[in-house]
Amino acid sequence: MNAKYWMIIFAMLTLAGCETARLVPSDIESTESIVNVEYKIGVGDTLDVKVWKNGELSVSVPVRPDGNISVPLVGDIKAEGASAEALAAGITKKLESFIRSPQVTVIVTNPTSSTYLRRIRLTGAVASPTSIPYQKGMTVMDIVLMVGGVTPFADANDTKLYRKTSSGTKVYPVYLDDILKKGDLQSNYNLMPNDIITVPERLF
Repeated sequence: MNAKYWMIIFAMLTLAGCETARLVPSDIESTESIVNVEYKIGVGDTLDVKVWKNGELSVSVPVRPDGNISVPLVGDIKAEGASAEALAAGITKKLESFIRSPQVTVIVTNPTSSTYLRRIRLTGAVASPTSIPYQKGMTVMDIVLMVGGVTPFADANDTKLYRKTSSGTKVYPVYLDDILKKGDLQSNYNLMPNDIITVPERLF
């Protein structure tokens, strides 16, 4: 092979090496620790309130839009934002004015609000922006393909993943064009509850 051939090969390798490096974090933070924290009651949840040895005071009630529930003798009490244990303690304290040594337990039998809180959202220059329930194992590519991909005006490689973590909201780069067209899966992150993916439009 002549010298000219080797010069062409060298030039091609040099150009290839000059492509912009993709800065993909190797330590993207999971939200499992947040997902597993104590559940907070929300509007729409159904609660079983049990008062030991006082069946007439035990009820199954939904959390109303104002965040309250109604319990016999106690009346309205704020449930939204409280844990089951904290709500039980609040009901116990109020019942002490009516019965001796009440023992109260609260069980969330239908945590409707958690379905909303554990959603994944895709916005911006995609065929159909969406908000869907979290499913374990779902990736960025899964949700993008689910909605039919990006629009012709998308700046796909400038996509961002916003994730709430124990130290605040973090933003991670998603090279969506590389994922879809080149099969480069470095930034095809596994998604977590509350993740938001935003695909911007190109600036002309």
